[in-house]
Amino acid sequence: MPEVFVAPLADLAAGERRLISADGKSIGVFNTGSQIVAVLNLCPHAFAPVCLGVVSGTTLPSGAGEFIWGRENEILRCPWHGWEFDLTSGQCLTDRRRLKRFPVVIRDEAIYVEV
Repeated sequence: MPEVFVAPLADLAAGERRLISADGKSIGVFNTGSQIVAVLNLCPHAFAPVCLGVVSGTTLPSGAGEFIWGRENEILRCPWHGWEFDLTSGQCLTDRRRLKRFPVVIRDEAIYVEV
């Protein structure tokens, strides 16, 4: 697969994103803090751009009356209808649909996306 240069690894801090155009596609590249992920900038719900949505965390399974926050920088919320997606898998948190992901390569301290 052809690789597209995104940025030097040091230029994409945890919680940050970059939008790139490659092979006629808009792709969001995110640093979750534990990994770099790349997803198609298209919400599978309404086919609108998704990658400029808020990136945050979510409440984790817990006991009655407890609210435990976690997964910071791993959840992308679509700015159009609020659907939330797990950036590490692409999976929607409340539906079977998922974001299309692209392989990411880190080489020589630089980020590349395979398209």
